[in-house]
Amino acid sequence: MQPASARSVAEPWVDDPFGRAVRAGRGPLWLCRGDGSRSVLEVERWCAPAAGADHGLVSRCLGLGAPVLDLGCGPGRLVAALLAAGVPALGVDVCAASVDRTAGLGALALRRSVFDRLPAEGRWGGALLADGNLGIGGDPAALLSRTAELLAPGGLLLVETDPAEVDEVSTVRVAGPDGAGPPFRWARCGPAATARHGATAGLEPVEHWRSHGRSFLALRRS
Repeated sequence: MQPASARSVAEPWVDDPFGRAVRAGRGPLWLCRGDGSRSVLEVERWCAPAAGADHGLVSRCLGLGAPVLDLGCGPGRLVAALLAAGVPALGVDVCAASVDRTAGLGALALRRSVFDRLPAEGRWGGALLADGNLGIGGDPAALLSRTAELLAPGGLLLVETDPAEVDEVSTVRVAGPDGAGPPFRWARCGPAATARHGATAGLEPVEHWRSHGRSFLALRRS
């Protein structure tokens, strides 16, 4: 059991409204910025089966011939879709509700941060950073460097970028009708910024595509 002092510190995506929304399978839920602006978090889409642009991610994993790691897997739709397509996959997420929901789909997930020790480091054939997860930690360069460490040489990272050419870090909160979670740092990167940050991690861009209003970049570890 954690000491009371540790339990009193709420963690984003863990103790905030996100976990409650995932358990319910629906929003409304928002990512709120300090300037008063906010964007909708697509809880219903994340909790539904893979659809639309998701199929492009799955199809690009089919020829890898090695397992795929879904970083920030959320409710597990992409892990489940990969397994259904015959691709061995493992999800990783800090949110217990996400890990539980992934398990309920018959898929595998670990409750850990991408920066924690993970199985088979340096041997994954592919990795996913979808649904805005390039923002994890508020430091895209550090996140992409960590992801490169997880991939085998020649491994492929499929990352969802912001459709716009942005490169920013801000302090945000996850908010729902019943209140807001703690503040944390979050990043947004467009395709060019993602490629630039990836280059510092030894990740070479090999494809950029758009589908169903979403933007993606494939980066290969050298």
